[in-house]
Amino acid sequence: MRLSIVLSAGIALACAAHGAGYPEKFEFGTTATDAEIKAVAITISPDGKGLPPGRGDWAAGKKVYDAKCAACHGPDLQGVAALKDMPAGAQLRLTGGRGTLTTPKPVLTVESYWPYATTLFDYIRRAMPFFAPGSLSSDEVYAVSAFILAEGKIIDRSAAMDAQSLPRASMPNRNGFIADPRPERFRAQ
Repeated sequence: MRLSIVLSAGIALACAAHGAGYPEKFEFGTTATDAEIKAVAITISPDGKGLPPGRGDWAAGKKVYDAKCAACHGPDLQGVAALKDMPAGAQLRLTGGRGTLTTPKPVLTVESYWPYATTLFDYIRRAMPFFAPGSLSSDEVYAVSAFILAEGKIIDRSAAMDAQSLPRASMPNRNGFIADPRPERFRAQ
C-alpha cells in the first residue's frame, strides 16, 4: 500500500512538472568536441605510437608520486591501509603480485598484470591523479611511470623514460594475454 502511494505521488509530481513547462526529456550536457574526445581517447599503442614528447626518471617520479599519488597508492606503492580489506587488486596497489594470476587470490598490479608500459603512461595521463585527472605534464607522467616501473624492478632506477624507451620496457606479463586475431573487429567504421 505504501509503495503504491509513493509511486502515485511520483507520477503526479511528474505530470505536474510537465504541465508547468518542464520538458519531458532532459538533455544533460553537450556533444563532446573533437578536442574533448581526443583528451580522453586511448591513442597510445603498445609500440609507442602516439606517445608525446617528454622525459622523466625515477628521482623526478618519486617527487611527483610523493606529492600526487601516495595518498591513494601508499608511500610504498602497496595501497593504503583503509583499502586493504577490499578484494584482491582493488586496494590501489601498484607493485608486487608476480606469479599470483593463476592462484585463488591474484594480486592485480602494474607489475603482475599489465602487458605494456605504454598502457601505464596512457592511464596515468588520462585518469590520474584521481582528484585532478589529466593535470600532469608529459614529463611528470614519464617520471611517475619510470618510478613505478623501477620500484617494480622492471627497469633500473637510472633509466629515463621517453617515447623511445618506454615501449621497450619489458613487462613481466607481456606474454600473458592472447592476441585477438580478428582485425575486422577494430577497423574504423
